[in-house]
Amino acid sequence: MSITIYHNPRCSKSRETLKLLQEKGIEPQVREYLKEVPSAEELKSVLKALGISARELLRKKEAEYKEAGLDDTSLNDDAVIDAMTRFPKLIERPIVINGDQARIGRPPESVLEIIE
Repeated sequence: MSITIYHNPRCSKSRETLKLLQEKGIEPQVREYLKEVPSAEELKSVLKALGISARELLRKKEAEYKEAGLDDTSLNDDAVIDAMTRFPKLIERPIVINGDQARIGRPPESVLEIIE
């Protein structure tokens, strides 16, 4: 089982989700996405695994949301994904990926759906 977590160590939900995985005996590949920014193709793959639109993965309360003009709801997924590659802080976290499935760890227990 190869599990990856898009992790931000400064985020309490991200830390809780990582701890939960480790308590289940899983040592995921930890990807600090703020340092190792996912490409547009990677984000498209993650979105497909999550089954959501790019806009649904956005953190709308970040200053970069307004800076990037993302409050314009006419922007398509490609424009939103481009903004996330430029401002990775906008990507909701944590994301746990297991094969072709993924879950956002909010609440952390939601990731258990794809590992048990």
